[in-house]
Amino acid sequence: MKKNLFFLTAVIISNVALAQDLSYSPPDYELIKSEINDNSSKFYYPQLLDRLTNFDSTLTNEEYRYLYYGYVFHDNYDPHWTSPDEENLLKYYRSTDLKEEDYDQIIKLATHSIDLFPFDLRAMNYLGFIYHLKGDEKSASKMAFRFQSTIGAILSTGNGETCEAGFHVISIGHEYVILNMFQFQMKSQSLTGDCDYLALEKDQRNVEGIYFNVKQLNDILLSKFKDD
Repeated sequence: MKKNLFFLTAVIISNVALAQDLSYSPPDYELIKSEINDNSSKFYYPQLLDRLTNFDSTLTNEEYRYLYYGYVFHDNYDPHWTSPDEENLLKYYRSTDLKEEDYDQIIKLATHSIDLFPFDLRAMNYLGFIYHLKGDEKSASKMAFRFQSTIGAILSTGNGETCEAGFHVISIGHEYVILNMFQFQMKSQSLTGDCDYLALEKDQRNVEGIYFNVKQLNDILLSKFKDD
């Protein structure tokens, strides 16, 4: 088993090309905040989150955008969140020789992590892969849809070529998930205006770097700092 195998890479890359001209729009955080707190709105957050938790396959890209970017207004949102299961999961993430008897423990740990943070992309992706190895294709498919739809929401916000068109993320860790997904190697990282800029090692695609917009994340961090 390859060390950094990503279960859904081929699926995503077959549908989305980084340099392709795709329609995108940055999230309107004020509108999102208003809609998710309005119990008469179809984007009312408790209802959307319940549908996400129950793996509702009818959730649209627009609804995933409200779910993902609306989470920054959720009481449990922490820009620096780290899974309490991270240390235990890392040994499996890094393993080149997973054993069948490990599967149930991995499922338990990854599920717990996702329950705490419904957009733990790394755990979500790995959990789908483990379900696949275990032969539970129904659960693997559900997790694949959730992972792919969340990635689709992120990629719908920009093209990553400039800071103005940077991909909006609510977690720095999601930047690395996307880099791994496209099989890019990071050379360096720097903060440029409202964006993290990840310079890339040169390959045949000649993509020099990717911009990720982290303004909302940093604004919330600053707000939390002021409140303390």
